[in-house]
Amino acid sequence: MELRQLEYFLAITDCGAFSRAAAKVSVAQPVLSRQIKALEDALGTKLYHRTGRGVALTEAGKLLEKYARAMIQARTAAEYEIATLGLSPSGHVSLGMPPSVMAALAGPLVQRFSQKFPNVLLGVMEGFSAHVLDWLISGRIDVAVLYDTPHSRTVSTDELLTDELFLLGPMNDPFGVGDDVVPTAALKDIPLILPSRPHGLRLLVDAVLARLGGLVANVRIEIDAMPSTLRLVESGVAYTVLSYACVHDLVTAGRIRYWRLEPTMNRKLILASSTLRPSTEASRALAQTVRSQARAMLRSGQWSPRG
Repeated sequence: MELRQLEYFLAITDCGAFSRAAAKVSVAQPVLSRQIKALEDALGTKLYHRTGRGVALTEAGKLLEKYARAMIQARTAAEYEIATLGLSPSGHVSLGMPPSVMAALAGPLVQRFSQKFPNVLLGVMEGFSAHVLDWLISGRIDVAVLYDTPHSRTVSTDELLTDELFLLGPMNDPFGVGDDVVPTAALKDIPLILPSRPHGLRLLVDAVLARLGGLVANVRIEIDAMPSTLRLVESGVAYTVLSYACVHDLVTAGRIRYWRLEPTMNRKLILASSTLRPSTEASRALAQTVRSQARAMLRSGQWSPRG
């Protein structure tokens, strides 16, 4: 069974007659008839019934049609993929991230991707992880960066890095936390600004303290907006717990301090895509750029402080 025979078979199926199919594929009708006869001999069955107005598929012919179309489509797709291999992707691709990742990753990522793939229109959406996951599954975005997303049949995941959380506070340290590593249990006393439940960060802090003997975080203010939280921390209102990557620039500018917590609080940063949608050159390029940028920030100390 040859692909050329399948192309002739589909032409006859679509045209409903050997004569019209011969004209469509630009071969003589006797040549077409011989190719179909060879195909029927190879399969050991008739593929057409003769009718007064042409031909109709037999049951075997109907079954072959399904597979023949898939094989021709696969051949066409393979030819296209190979022909465009190495060419710059084009089109539109979209990425979703939670606010803490957006603050650290979006700027350098967008700059890097736009320089490398100028023919791709990149869209970036910000939302809590649960919302971003919904956007991914529903097809509103192509790629997502999330925290601790479990693998499922509808979502393919790839771990980017382990994100350590730090205590962040004002430069003048009004509560007197000090210069050393801070026991995580001390969060029951240090005045905190944290997001409200069921925000993933709040649930993580609560779960870690609960495991340390049923402790409860000393939350003075609940704010779900990270920029507002950091402004209040910088002004000396209270402290917070966040990824270092969110405040790297503020730390290096001498506007906010950070302390390591012991035991550490960690969460996994995940790169995710939907298994319900076919990947494209643009979405694969975006995923690879996210991986490269995350690794570069980790090596440079922008994601987690060295030492």
